[in-house]
Amino acid sequence: MNKISRKYMAAIAAVCAFMLAQPAYADGDIKCNAGPSKNWKPIAKLKKKAWMEGWELLKVQVEGDCYEVYARTESGQAIEAFFHPVTLKKLVVYRRGSEIYRAPDFSG
Repeated sequence: MNKISRKYMAAIAAVCAFMLAQPAYADGDIKCNAGPSKNWKPIAKLKKKAWMEGWELLKVQVEGDCYEVYARTESGQAIEAFFHPVTLKKLVVYRRGSEIYRAPDFSG
């Protein structure tokens, strides 16, 4: 193979790998309908709540009108969870792109 063919083959392999890779998390376009952020509880309280569940926090952020947590469970599984910012109620949890928990009364 010449140099040009090798470059094209490498580029094709990289594109294929990118297209076949599964995302580790699945942002499900969650809507919390949380209202104005002045009524939201501090993120520090959410961090404590997640810690009480035995999760190792990797990242906590605001996503839309929800709190989003990236963490590892006690068993080491990577998860993405959404919490209502006013009540800090756990709404949805994803693992490897699949929903593993949804609050019974939550449809967002």
